[in-house]
Amino acid sequence: MATQAAYVVEKAIGHDGSSITKQDVTNYGGETGKSETMKALCWMGKNSVEVRDVPRPKIIEPNDVILKVTGSTVCGSDLHLYHGTVIQLSKGDILGHEFCGIVDEVGSAVKKVQKGKRYVASFQIACGNCFFCKQKLSSQCEKTNSNTTERAMYGGQTAGMFGYAHFTGGFAGGQAEYVRVPLGDVNLLEIPDGVPDEKALYLSDVLATSYNAVHDTAVYPGDQVAIFGAGPIGQMAGIFAIKAGATKIIFVDTEPRLTFIRTHWPADHADKLELVDYKKLSFGVTNKPTVVSKLKDLCGGRGPDAAIECAAGEYAKGWMHWLEMALGAETDTSEIINEMIEGVRNFGRCGITGVYVGYTNHFNIGSLMERGIRLIGNGQAPVHKYWEELLKMIQDGELDPLQMVSHRVHVEDLDKVYAKFDKREDNMQKVYVETKFSLPACAGSPTLTRY
Repeated sequence: MATQAAYVVEKAIGHDGSSITKQDVTNYGGETGKSETMKALCWMGKNSVEVRDVPRPKIIEPNDVILKVTGSTVCGSDLHLYHGTVIQLSKGDILGHEFCGIVDEVGSAVKKVQKGKRYVASFQIACGNCFFCKQKLSSQCEKTNSNTTERAMYGGQTAGMFGYAHFTGGFAGGQAEYVRVPLGDVNLLEIPDGVPDEKALYLSDVLATSYNAVHDTAVYPGDQVAIFGAGPIGQMAGIFAIKAGATKIIFVDTEPRLTFIRTHWPADHADKLELVDYKKLSFGVTNKPTVVSKLKDLCGGRGPDAAIECAAGEYAKGWMHWLEMALGAETDTSEIINEMIEGVRNFGRCGITGVYVGYTNHFNIGSLMERGIRLIGNGQAPVHKYWEELLKMIQDGELDPLQMVSHRVHVEDLDKVYAKFDKREDNMQKVYVETKFSLPACAGSPTLTRY
């Protein structure tokens, strides 16, 4: 299939040599693995993942840390891997970019991280010393991803990322019982006593990503904000927008997610919440009500001050984009982006946090230019910029990540969880994935569900 063929091409071209850590260790074996095995969730092909017994990781570089995983989760962006829309996956790749655990081993050059302590990993792998890392913009580290294809497509590279294809460096992920963390002193944050794994885990991605979406797009006191996508990222973006002073939060999605938002929204901000079900509205050129016209109606005829895209570019609404994506004429649909651009007020702001892989057609650049709309790529969130601040919010009781967690599951059931999450079954919003190393569930954690 195309995603695997793209990796064959990358291997033929060769990496550009910019990484200071070993690339393409997406599973463990030979010089990278031990004879002992572990359970891990592996990508096996389009819409196919399996929990398999695979070799455990071992120290292969002096700065490596090996974690016994006590918690991981499934992200909406993992579904792009599941669907095969992210290129350069290879059969047997271990997935998962959000995880925490207990240190089992440390390399000879590790100075700060200590064996036996609890840590959460950032989903990105940063060097700590390059131009971007010195500014805490860790997701754009220049020294951990040498993929030539990404540089050619984007004009530059992101940092390496756990469990997210060879396109982002090729690092085995944390939906497993053990995981290797390169440059461990940089990419692990100690979890203090009093903060359970079930809360600390989400510092790895979802909290930093939603926080970055709000602050990078720029939400000001008094703003009205539309959030496209009511999954965990969108939900928490809504919470952070309220904290930034927004007076109205409009979620654009459909069921069952809108109901989840309504039932989990803070009661003291109920008057600020609006829900828009896009499936009950028309789209495209029409005189019927649309998402755009609904946003105008809800915001004084002008539209919201800001819109944040927390969905993704792979979900086409109309047949034209569906066909063009199927034929490879585009990789992403522009439909949601156009709805944001057309929906916000003149000189409004639109931030893109959902994953877009490559190119899109039928983009309304005219509305963008004529009405002075700011279109902001929020980028892969720089976790290191925010995670200490967010951890303090958790410690001080200002932020409860468990408000988005709907299920607690076991790593051995992850193949079934992927299928259910993809189909939005069982009102699955965000999961906590336990392993045999997990600590007893904290107060407020959902009870374990086995499939």
